[in-house]
Parts: sequence; C-alpha cells; structure tokens
Amino acid sequence: MRETERRFRPEIQGLRALACVLVVVYHVWLGRISGGVDAFFLISGFLVTGQLYRAASRGKIEYRPMWGRMIKRLFPAALTVLLLVIAASTVLLPQNRWFQTIKEVVASALYLENWQLAADSTDYFAQHNSASVVQHFWSLSIQGQFYVVWPLLVGLVLLIAKKAGRNVLPLLLTTLGMVFAASLAYSVWLTAVDQPLAYFDSLTRAWEFALGGLLALVLDRVRVARPARVVFGWAGVAGLVSCGLVLQVGTVFPGYLALWPTLSAALVILAGDTGFKGGADRFLSSRPLKYLGDLSYALYLWHWPVLVFYLVARDRVEVGLRGGAVIIALAFVLAVLTHHLVEKPIRASEIGARTRWGAYRFGVATLAAVLAATGAWQWVSVSQADTYSIAVDDPDHPGALAHTEGFKYWGAADAALVPSFVAVSEDWAGIDPARCGVSPRNADLEVCTSETSGHPTRRIVVTGDSHAGQFLGALLPIAEQRNWEVTSILRGGCPFSTDSDAVPGDQACIDWNSAVVDEIVTTRPDAVMTIGTRDVRTGVEERVPGGYVAQWRKVDEAGIPVLAVRDNPRFGQSPSACVESRGAEAPECATPRYDLYAEEPPYETLSDLPPNVRFIDFSDYFCTAEVCPPVIGNVLVYLDDNHVSGTYMSTMSAIAEKAITEALGWADDQAEESPPGG
Repeated sequence: MRETERRFRPEIQGLRALACVLVVVYHVWLGRISGGVDAFFLISGFLVTGQLYRAASRGKIEYRPMWGRMIKRLFPAALTVLLLVIAASTVLLPQNRWFQTIKEVVASALYLENWQLAADSTDYFAQHNSASVVQHFWSLSIQGQFYVVWPLLVGLVLLIAKKAGRNVLPLLLTTLGMVFAASLAYSVWLTAVDQPLAYFDSLTRAWEFALGGLLALVLDRVRVARPARVVFGWAGVAGLVSCGLVLQVGTVFPGYLALWPTLSAALVILAGDTGFKGGADRFLSSRPLKYLGDLSYALYLWHWPVLVFYLVARDRVEVGLRGGAVIIALAFVLAVLTHHLVEKPIRASEIGARTRWGAYRFGVATLAAVLAATGAWQWVSVSQADTYSIAVDDPDHPGALAHTEGFKYWGAADAALVPSFVAVSEDWAGIDPARCGVSPRNADLEVCTSETSGHPTRRIVVTGDSHAGQFLGALLPIAEQRNWEVTSILRGGCPFSTDSDAVPGDQACIDWNSAVVDEIVTTRPDAVMTIGTRDVRTGVEERVPGGYVAQWRKVDEAGIPVLAVRDNPRFGQSPSACVESRGAEAPECATPRYDLYAEEPPYETLSDLPPNVRFIDFSDYFCTAEVCPPVIGNVLVYLDDNHVSGTYMSTMSAIAEKAITEALGWADDQAEESPPGG
C-alpha cells in the first residue's frame, strides 16, 4: 500500500490543488459553493486511512508522534491566520459584528466552528448574523475532529482483530463500510429534515472520509485498463468543475448529492498515473499544480477573510471580475508568505523532535496566544458596550416617544445613540430564561412566564415568531407596573397560524401551532398577543394570511380575545449597520414609507374576521409620514435587517399600554385581579 500511495501522490497533490482552486474561484467570483470541500474530505480519508492501516499492519499505532505531527502541520498556519484576523477585525469590521466574530474565532481555534455554525443554524436569532470572517473554518474543524477520532476507531478495530486472532483488513473494511452506510443514511435523512444543520454536522460528513478510507484499502486490488483510467481521470475532473455550476451546493448538500464531488475525486484517484500524455494525471501532476497543492491549505485559510474584509471595506455584497482578481491575488500572496515563512520553517524545525511532548507544548502555546488575543478583544467589546438603561422620560433618548403627538425634544441633540453598535446585535427582548420551562402538557412548547406579585390582574400570552417576541420589550414594563402576568410561547420563523407561512411545508411549525392553541385553550389567558400581518418589505404587498385568521378563529371558539399587531418593516440591509458606516442622517439608511406600508392596512378590507380580534397598528412609531428611519429619538430602532431592538421596544411601553388597554377595554381595571387559571 505504501508503493500505491507513492504512485498516486502527485495526482493527489494536484487533485488537492484543483479542489482548492474551485473553492476559491466559486466563493469569490461566483458567490457559490463548489463541492471542493467534499473532495478534501475524501482525500483526507484516503491518505489518513492508508497511513493508519500500514501502522496497524505492523501491529501498533503510535498516537503521540502522529498527533504531534498533526499539530505541527495544522496549527501554525491556522492560528497565524486567526491572530491576524483578530487584528484586522478590530479595525475593519463594524462593531455590531464583533461579538459574533469573537465567538466564532474561539470555536475555530478549538476546531469546533462547524458545531458553532450548526447551533446557529438551528437558532433563528443567529441566522441574521452576517457571514463571519472565519466561517470557512467549519470544514477545517470537521477535519480536525476526524484526525482525532479516526485513529482511535482504527485502533479499536486493531485491538478487536488482535483479541479475535483475525486479519485486520477484513474487519477494517467492514467497519468503514458500516460507517459509510450509517453516515450516508443519516446525512440523507437530516438533509431532508434540516438542511442547514446537516450541512455542518460532523456525522453527516463521516461517510465522505469513510469512502476515501475504503478506496485506500481496496486500491491495490483494483485493476482497470489504461483507456478506462484515462476516461476516469477526465470524468472526475469534469465532475468536480461542474458540480457547483449544476447544483446549489449550499442548499442541497450533504445528502446523497454530495456523492457527485466525492465520487468525482475518487475517479481521479482511481485513474492514477496513466502514462498517457493526454491524461488528466499529466495535468494534475504538473509543476504549477504540485506547488499550488503545497499552498492549498494556506490559500484556503486566507481566501475567505480577504473576501469578507474586501466586501466590508468596499461596502458591497458581491465582487466583480476585477475585484475578484484582486482578492484571489492577495489571498495567493498571503498564502505564499504563510507557507514559506510559517508552515515550512516550523515543519522543518526541531519542535517535537527532541522531547516527547514538545509539539504538544508548542500547540498549547500557540492556541493560548489566540485565546488570549480573543479574550482581550472580548474585554474591549464588553467595556465599549457598557450597561445602560433608559429611564422613563429620558430627555436624551425618548425613542418611540419622539413620534407621539405634541412631542417636543427636550434633551441633547447630539446625545450618543443607544444601544451601542457593539451591543445592538445582541439587544433582544425577552423574559428571564430562569423563568422558562417545558409545558407540562406538551414537551415541544417552551413556556416563559414573567414574575408577579401575588395573583396577576391580567394574563397575556405572547405567541408566534420572533416578531411577536419583540413586543416583550414593551410589555414587560407594563406587566411590572400593572401586575400583569406575561407568558411567551415562541418559535423562530413560525408565525401563529394554521399554515407554515414563513417556510412552506414546515410540518413541525404546523404541529407546534396546533399545540400552542391547545395550551392557550387549556390555560385560558385574558388575551393573546401576536403578529397580524406579514411581508412589510419592498416589492411585496403586505397581507393577512388566511392561516392567521383560521388560527384566531380557533381561539375565538374559546372566547379569548386576540391582539393582532401590524408587523414592523423588513429591509434588505441592517439599518443600524448602515448608520455605523454612513451616519444616522444618510438617506440610504432610511426607506420610503410608501415602499413598505400601504396607506390602508390590509385587514381593513377583510370580511368575516372572528369577533375576538383587535388590530393594533404601531407603524407610525417605526416610520414618519415619509420614511422609516434607522434612528428615532436617539435610539437605534433595529438590531438586524428586520428585528426591532429591545431598547427601542422599551421606549414604546407607554404607547403599547394605551393601545392594548383601549383595544381590550382594560383602561380602568388596574386594581382588578384575575384568579389563577383564568
């Protein structure tokens, strides 16, 4: 097997270079994903499994030196890039992206970035983060986990083979075959159920490494005629190049479609050295491709940060042909410098050669440097964020009160905006998590309840998606003053409806909504508050979905009033980020009101509405008569491109109190108490 790998190594080096070039070109110029990462996974599985099998055949896998070599090979370039990214981010990145970037840098340094992104993919609130500067470390994290787990798996197989007195090869083939089948089945299932989570899950990618491992174990025994190998080689190259053009890799992978790039890479390896002048191997083993293969790791590390920083610096969302060429050229130069000044010198050094644990001490020291720099950045961010609170009638920060009739500004016109740009992206309103728990009637419902003094005077349930949850920022101060009990039952991206209006066909959302109605009917609150319209955005007509009305009718059958709030605007950019980069008065940071709201709300023309529904329209507190601005009363209105900041919502408390009590006829019942259970 050693001779086989030596014979195939030039082609593998060129294949690695080709995969890297495809990743970079597709990311930078096409704004797409190529499938090249899947080829990387197969190549890693092929090379590492071959090395481990040879060690197992000798009867022993030496873990300490093997992992020491891995540290010397992977850590220097990766941690160097992370350190420089930290430095550049503090200068180039908007402050509203600092906390998310800090979190992801730490995850990347610990080779856990894929799990961080997987967690964010299931956290609706995190989906609105701009692409991280280190997002591409997700694939390196999976590879790092593979380099730890795979040797242990092969070692376990070796131990079992020794105990049973059997040849290790058949047992290893069986084990990798089982990993391949189980992981691929799980990948297909999870991709269908939750594709964003599946994309970053290590277990949905294990089959790609296993496929490379199986190829390494059987390659010596496969005999293919040279004409067929020539065809295999070019078919594999063509498959890799075309994958990202034909498939929307970012939205359909991994699943069974990831067989396209992995089998394409396998065909190239299977073709090997054909000895034919027109073979793909002649191209892949050329000197430029071999050198590019040496640079591929550093080039992959650098291309994404350079791309993101370019977009931020130029205030763009995509690059043109010339800009892409500049990005690729700069990434290539940085890769060359990193390879020759960092990677090669450290690999050739005596680190880990003279002492048993030298490589490990080196790894800990370099990792500590990154974590220390990240900790310092976190400290600066927290100190700049500062804790703040807006008192009632704050003269400098009236927020929504600035849009009330007869308002006269009485504070400093140049007062600092709140919340700070560092803190705004985390400025979510909500009930104390310590007061949240699973409903005793349905384990799928997370129920959070505000604290009251004795029996509450009124009980309100806030339910639906995150836009409904925003109003907790306005409701909780009212609840504290009037001794209301506010309960939230929320699910991101799932409005209160009989349909899945945000994500068509989302059965989990439909089932959740059915459970919410049962919960409401059982607990019988005094009112339900939710969002009453959707699609307040440019180019789309605001509407009241039929599923909303059908859901309200179910609540009406229980005799419970529904407060349906007109939705807030959604934008193509974060207004607060625009303010940070361009200023609060920049016209491009505001959107004309008529592009978002019709003069007449859509529910005004609806007939046959259930009698329990009361509509509330706060659009005048998000917009003036002409525009919907990013700042009102020295308060940043939005934390991202469509969610209202908790701070701004808190300034709407008095406004919301008046609207709610008038709509429900509660204006004069502050002393009235509602008995437990309704």
